[in-house]
Amino acid sequence: MQTLSRPNPWLAVRSKTFNGHGYHLFQAMRFGIEEINNSSSLLPNVTLGYELYDVCSKSSNVYATLSVLSQPRGNHIRFPENVFNYYPKAVAVIGPDSTELTSISASLLSTFLVPQISYEATSMMFSEKQKYPSFLRTIPSDKHQVQMILMLLKKFGWSWISVIGSENDYGLQGVHLLEDLANQQEICIAYKDFVPILAQAADNTMQNMMVDINKFGAEVVVVFCNKRLARVFFEAVVLGNVTDKVWLATEDWSISSYITQVPGISRIGTVIGIAIKQRQVLGMKEFEEAYAQAKNTSEASGGPAQDRGDHTCNQHQALTANANTELSQFSMNAAYNVYAAVYAVAHGLHQLLGCPSGVCTPGKIYPWQLLAEIRKVNFTLQGNPVSFDEDGDPVSGYDIITWDWNGPNWTFKVIGTSTWYPVFLEIDGTKIHWHREENQVPRSVCSQDCLPGEARRIVGLHHCCFECVLCAAGTFLNSSDQYTCQPCQKEEWSPEGSQTCFNRTTEFLAWDHPVSLVLLGANTLLLLLLTGVASLFAQNLETPVVRSAGGRMCFLMLGSLAGAGCSPYCFLGEPTLLTCLLRQSLFALCFAVFLSCLTIRSFQLVFIFKLSAKMPALYHTWVHNHGSRTFVAVSSTIQLLICSVWLVAWTPLPIKEYKRFPELVVLECSKENSPGYMLSILYTWLLSVSCFACTYLGKDLPENYNEAKCMTFSLLFYFISWIGLATSSSIYNGKYMPAINMLVILSSLSGVFSGYFLPKCYVILCRPDLNTTEYFQASIQDYTQRCSSP
Repeated sequence: MQTLSRPNPWLAVRSKTFNGHGYHLFQAMRFGIEEINNSSSLLPNVTLGYELYDVCSKSSNVYATLSVLSQPRGNHIRFPENVFNYYPKAVAVIGPDSTELTSISASLLSTFLVPQISYEATSMMFSEKQKYPSFLRTIPSDKHQVQMILMLLKKFGWSWISVIGSENDYGLQGVHLLEDLANQQEICIAYKDFVPILAQAADNTMQNMMVDINKFGAEVVVVFCNKRLARVFFEAVVLGNVTDKVWLATEDWSISSYITQVPGISRIGTVIGIAIKQRQVLGMKEFEEAYAQAKNTSEASGGPAQDRGDHTCNQHQALTANANTELSQFSMNAAYNVYAAVYAVAHGLHQLLGCPSGVCTPGKIYPWQLLAEIRKVNFTLQGNPVSFDEDGDPVSGYDIITWDWNGPNWTFKVIGTSTWYPVFLEIDGTKIHWHREENQVPRSVCSQDCLPGEARRIVGLHHCCFECVLCAAGTFLNSSDQYTCQPCQKEEWSPEGSQTCFNRTTEFLAWDHPVSLVLLGANTLLLLLLTGVASLFAQNLETPVVRSAGGRMCFLMLGSLAGAGCSPYCFLGEPTLLTCLLRQSLFALCFAVFLSCLTIRSFQLVFIFKLSAKMPALYHTWVHNHGSRTFVAVSSTIQLLICSVWLVAWTPLPIKEYKRFPELVVLECSKENSPGYMLSILYTWLLSVSCFACTYLGKDLPENYNEAKCMTFSLLFYFISWIGLATSSSIYNGKYMPAINMLVILSSLSGVFSGYFLPKCYVILCRPDLNTTEYFQASIQDYTQRCSSP
């Protein structure tokens, strides 16, 4: 732990073994402070002092922290009523390194709002400003490291991984966060375990861990351990012969030669790691060499080593005499973080003392004041920006590295870079040497990807283990949810195995459709024929043929056929309320009127020729009371009442039908086969059967009054047409159903019109000799003679 204090600094180091990494951090701080003290632009005429503590244990860490918090002229700590008036011995603290030690010092220092800048504590818990308000750091938080690891996994499509953590704060918190975020990214942890603090490579715990790593089959292993336990782990990996894996390294050990010195580690597979961005403290190597040379000279002269303030460092003499102080890139990165922390404090002081004006104004400096200024610093240090976000974390990024072995010689290559403001990851995969044939990227998945349009059905506990199920018609697989086939909207459809829905085609029989045009032409021709026949009958109203056909009742029959002939027009175009009400009811009512006229006309002929002589009183009553008109009126009224009840109780409305065809929206009328409609058809059939019976009874009447053959054919054609409609409705309900209804109506009308009126038109137009009173009287006399002969 290093502290920035007022002048009169002193140095205190105690350690039983030489820590080369810590030595470089110590020198980085000295180098930075000496640069600042010699600078004419940063803190001019202000000299920084420092104290250095070796926090080799929790107790020494607590001692160092309390010492920093003590009063300037004493070794006691006074808890003030107002923390903003507290004035400790040091204005800022840099360090310590580990999460465990940092949590202790940060808790104490935050109580007094003393700025603390760590260079190696990466735990995300320190970003909680309510708990650690005075903590900052120059090394990225593990939160960002975990995010980059997940981006690496997504980049290479690895969704089935093993995770190994160290059983300390660094590993436990890192693995916990990785586990939480992995679930959100659809990455499954097949196996998770922790390396115990006191673990040895050959013990049962570690070797069982190696067996489990192989058993669960994940090709990628994330190792979230600190350096010491990472070395134990990889010693166990080599001992357990776990090879051909991809090992993802955290920044704590990714470029540490302490790990690469494990014998046989070059055979474990491919190592890809997160590393602090490669930084250089320019001039530091020369600074260390000069320092070592001065120490060696001092030792050669036999005098004790002296530091500023004439404080003796006797123990440090022995350490530097025989120690290996080679400056690796790993140590250089950490040294830069210390160097940047020193400069961050200096820039905060620069602002606080009013130095930008050109002259620094000395005065009493409270820690909380300095903390506020440090949070706002934003400067460039040797070409690299230095600033802090709202959580006190550096606005920086990572390098992505891979290990590179050339025989026994190890080095690492930077293969990519990443940032989190904004979130960005770039990797040059061609620089990676994979441990597979033809340098293929290993796959690490529990189940192979499904084909397009196939949903994943989870098998077991992990959502990464699944079987593929084809999405049914009417559903689709949304790219945002690979596990559920989503139903299409009502106006949409999809085939099996679809990844999207399509708009349904709206179907109805348009007026300009070729089928519609043909039926319209035929129906219009029929109406013109009806009009022509009505005109012809009007001109020949008093002729025997017209009178025998029914006289003035013929116009009612022709009018009802014309009314029924208007109903086919209601089947074309988009259905509306009016067309739905009229398309079937108009035909049912008008055709019933026609059949009532035809039935009573046939009955009346039979009555006149066969029953009038036998029942003269009954015949007289029938004629006197206008029996034929009464029958037509009553029969038509019955059908009118049936249609009225039908349209009120089962009102046909225009609807959109979705169920019949998956890709179509059929525009039609509702309740087309309602009980009211069936009752009206049944009544029409009853009239048809009655008409057929009366016509058949008159099959031996005089030829001029005998329509048995023609009407039998017409009514049979009517029956067959409606039977065909019922059959078609049961097997087909598509776009052309309105056309089939039109065709049936047109066939029915054409059949009865042709069978009843065309023969009479033929006589009027082509055989006027048969349209005379004499001919009809002769025919009646011939019928009378035939009936009277034995």
